Amino acid sequence: MSGVRRGLLALGVAGVLAASVGTSYAGSPRAEPSAHAAIRPVEGRELVVLVHGLGRSRLSMLPLAWSLERRGYRVLNWGYSSTSATIPELGAELSRDLASLDGPPPERIHFVGHSLGNIIIRWVVANRPPEHVGRVVMLAPPNQGSHSADRYAPWLGWLLRPLPELRTAPGSTARTIPTPPGVEIGVIAGRYDGKVSVPETFLPGAKARVVIPAAHTFIMDRRDVGRLVVRFLYTGDFAPPPPVPSAPPLSPS
Repeated sequence: MSGVRRGLLALGVAGVLAASVGTSYAGSPRAEPSAHAAIRPVEGRELVVLVHGLGRSRLSMLPLAWSLERRGYRVLNWGYSSTSATIPELGAELSRDLASLDGPPPERIHFVGHSLGNIIIRWVVANRPPEHVGRVVMLAPPNQGSHSADRYAPWLGWLLRPLPELRTAPGSTARTIPTPPGVEIGVIAGRYDGKVSVPETFLPGAKARVVIPAAHTFIMDRRDVGRLVVRFLYTGDFAPPPPVPSAPPLSPS
């Protein structure tokens, strides 16, 4: 089978698989523009790198990108082919793109991922981290693998190359990437995810974790998720800061 036909078949299967497990699909193999074209012209001192999930494109992360821009962050909404490369290959590609960014270097580089995108982020931070790594927010991450990958990998792993790496087996890529010390990671899980269960999002060493009443596909589009992402990037926690106590009334003189 030619590479072009294999890629088209992989896209079709990814679309069917995504629909069957609650994920919409948009994108094409190698059709994503370069990462540099995805950098929005915002003069923020801190960069947030967004990484979409399997069978998606960076369009799925646009609402979150806009939300972060409004709060003064520079945003790299990174696009990639999620069917034709392994997690280490995708991680190496992201690392190269980060090393060749134009403009002044950011003071800190944060990461926000959805689903598979989180495992790519973990690989980058563990193996080829950029300078000044900031915080990481994970949306519906299969950190312990995914039962959906267990179900479909035996049949579709040859077409969707990252899929076998997302299995729940102890030696899978998702379960063996180490968590670097000193990196603050927050995990947002969906109670009604349907693709990645709440226990499968667990990551040893994560600083904070929250479970919200959300499904997998559009978790990044929720306003409460946008607020949680910004709060963690800013404070390193999902909990709101305690209210400032009001001053006692002045006693009459």
